[in-house]
Amino acid sequence: MAEEKRRYKATIAGRSYTLIGPGSTDHFSAVTQILNDQLAQIHRLQPNLSREDAAVLLAFNALSDQVTAQTRQQDNEA
Repeated sequence: MAEEKRRYKATIAGRSYTLIGPGSTDHFSAVTQILNDQLAQIHRLQPNLSREDAAVLLAFNALSDQVTAQTRQQDNEA
């Protein structure tokens, strides 16, 4: 059975968003906290970076981590 979708109101980088998807409130809250922490870290390191550029760097870092994890998993399965 498919997991029920939920609505979650998040504040990310000072802007409000309504997110819809499967997962618990705790999950959405944890992801929002990590996202805000990482955006704040990017802005501390590069204070003149636009929000859009910071978001692109964050997305790149997240996808890079995902690819690394998938590669490790495939290596462990081989």
